[in-house]
Amino acid sequence: MEQVKCLIIGSGPAGFTAAIYAARASLSPVLYEGIEPGGQLTTTTEIENFPGYPEGISGNAMMDDLRRQAKRFGTDVRTGIVASIDTTQRPFRVAIDGGDEILAESIIIATGASAKYLGLPSELRFRGMGVSACATCDGFFYRKQDVAVVGGGDTACEEATYLASLCRQVYLIVRKPFLRASKAMQERVFNTPNIKVLFEHNTAEVLGDDDGVTGVRVRKNDGEEYEIPISGFFLAIGHHPNTELVAGKLALDEQGYIVTVAGTSRTSCEGIFAAGDVCDPHYRQAIVAAGSGCIAALDAERFLAANK
Repeated sequence: MEQVKCLIIGSGPAGFTAAIYAARASLSPVLYEGIEPGGQLTTTTEIENFPGYPEGISGNAMMDDLRRQAKRFGTDVRTGIVASIDTTQRPFRVAIDGGDEILAESIIIATGASAKYLGLPSELRFRGMGVSACATCDGFFYRKQDVAVVGGGDTACEEATYLASLCRQVYLIVRKPFLRASKAMQERVFNTPNIKVLFEHNTAEVLGDDDGVTGVRVRKNDGEEYEIPISGFFLAIGHHPNTELVAGKLALDEQGYIVTVAGTSRTSCEGIFAAGDVCDPHYRQAIVAAGSGCIAALDAERFLAANK
């Protein structure tokens, strides 16, 4: 059975940064890309806030750069999905979808988190063309334009107030007759003149053409529908950490994110480390994920050196 020093699961900024550092440390890392090679950034058209790209870069192009850099230093990048991990003994026995098994002396989990969507076909059609789940990432593209945010919690209010500093008008679409956000966040929303809260409204359809989003059709709870012209549609109804693989094997928080020892990437299982959005319910930024990938690789290197 194949045995590897460092197995990396996930191929977003955290996974590939971990691979770069692990490869340069002569750990001969093996990285499995998973069901979404490149991670969430591959659904983003343009990235302007990642250091080192002064003119901006597409999400796919940036992930290709990271992939090539990881491979340049010797990372074995493989197509495939990790099906299960036996955490009861080390080396860890890892099953790959398709029947292969490997033994891993250390593992870095970088499977990310997935934004929750409404499930509308039109929402999927315009993803990356006006539909976004990250105002911090994409809000800059909608300066002095009209946009909508879906959600009624702290995240939605935070996204709406952030967008209000850039955009002409922000519509906050809330299905309930109240906001679930904290009192302080509610006050920020209500005191921002260019935010209009649409209580008891649901999104019926995202409207657009070949150039992207042009509007949204909303439905009031009494059944009345009408259209609002917008150019950006932002989802703020939460994220789902991709932790099904380690549920019941690693400590998770109430939201399902992997719990790590403060200031490190160490998980509740010695020899397994976590990096990126899978353990970050707060920031969810590519640069933060990349930094945590570096931390995970360094922690894995030190773990392996101490357990020769």
